[in-house]
Amino acid sequence: MTTVEPRPVGALLRQWRERRRLSQLQLSLDADISSRHLSFVETGRSKPTREMILRLSEQLDVPLRERNGLLLAGGYAPVYPASSLDAPELDAVRTALRQVLAGHEPNPALVVDRHWNLVDGNAGVQLFLDGAAPDLLAPPVNVLRLSLHPEGAAPNIVNLGEWRAHVLGRLRRQAAATGDPVLHDLHAELRDYPCDQPESEVDVPGAGDVVVPLRFCRGDEVLSFFSTTTVFGTPLDITVAELAIESFFPADRSTKDYLQATGRARPGA
Repeated sequence: MTTVEPRPVGALLRQWRERRRLSQLQLSLDADISSRHLSFVETGRSKPTREMILRLSEQLDVPLRERNGLLLAGGYAPVYPASSLDAPELDAVRTALRQVLAGHEPNPALVVDRHWNLVDGNAGVQLFLDGAAPDLLAPPVNVLRLSLHPEGAAPNIVNLGEWRAHVLGRLRRQAAATGDPVLHDLHAELRDYPCDQPESEVDVPGAGDVVVPLRFCRGDEVLSFFSTTTVFGTPLDITVAELAIESFFPADRSTKDYLQATGRARPGA
């Protein structure tokens, strides 16, 4: 059995600096330390303190989960908790999420984790789930896989090539920024899904577009949406830091009217 030696904290910090495309000089200026000392830290000639690791992590915008990993590599205990979402200390977070989801109805909105797995959603999300293969709806439901899979929502997306290029570009940038291998693998999987429409490598607006739209076929209706992403502004818990709310808004009057009509007809509305 092969044992993989853990990488020293200095090498990990250098990897994050290079990922952010910063020189040692620039990072040392941002972190208010000497470039000589930073060089010694990265090469292992100097052991960084706990405070130094946290300071460099902040300047490098390292995700909280990976900051704990840097601390462990440096010989220190993690400082950021990773609470279960149903833990009592996250009561306020759960309440806030449910208020946002409910308040957004009849428009679709959902909560995802760092790997785009569905955490929660409002009743409007059912619009995108109907007709999907059962195995794609088995927990954990990955919303990006569901959206681009040929047995998921993809057959109902009128502008699949445009939307797919947007989703893959966003996922590629997220994977590069975080270094998360799960996101890299997910990107490779989604990229291999079939698509019979042309895909642009950059988001190019069509006539009248100010955002990349999602045009979704629902029976005889073609619904048009734009989306926003909301995150917690000052998270100190890993679970909270990795949550995002994806909200879909009607991009035209006919979509708004359709959502309002179906929302009123929904049981319990």
